[in-house]
Amino acid sequence: MAAGTSNYWEDLRKQARQLENELDLKLVSFSKLCTSYSHSSARDGRRDRYSSDTTPLLNGSSQDRMFETMAIEIEQLLARLTGVNDKMAEYTNSAGVPSLNAALMHTLQRHRDILQDYTHEFHKTKANFMAIRERENLMGSVRKDIESYKSGSGVNNRRTELFLKEHEHLRNSDRLIEETIR
Repeated sequence: MAAGTSNYWEDLRKQARQLENELDLKLVSFSKLCTSYSHSSARDGRRDRYSSDTTPLLNGSSQDRMFETMAIEIEQLLARLTGVNDKMAEYTNSAGVPSLNAALMHTLQRHRDILQDYTHEFHKTKANFMAIRERENLMGSVRKDIESYKSGSGVNNRRTELFLKEHEHLRNSDRLIEETIR
């Protein structure tokens, strides 16, 4: 019976390692997706008269769908890894394995730590992505409002442009002062 139970433990460890490897790869891809979204929004943030503020570099809706799909996949992998860790905990608490209990507990704790790290990294990356997306949506709507104001009222004269430019300089100066104070 000891051979059967050790095979069960080894199967659980293999499952845990396989899920951890899958999670690692998914989290790297997820992080790259979020980083590419932030880089595209940074490029879009530059005011260039030859680029359109209304057309993002990458199709936002497809990137949002990809984000949602990857987030669901990662959450499923985290849930499966949690289940495997729970099975490992049940196994270490069973009465048939007292001699190796310290080594098993150490291995179990290591797998729990890895799960906790992956969960933390996922939530952090997801929160950063959501903040970037929200900021980009807000900035896009402000740009649209400014463009519609300029085109709708027909006041694209030199004086208005100078006032807007001066206003932008004041905002940038104020932002720099705030950053210096912090």
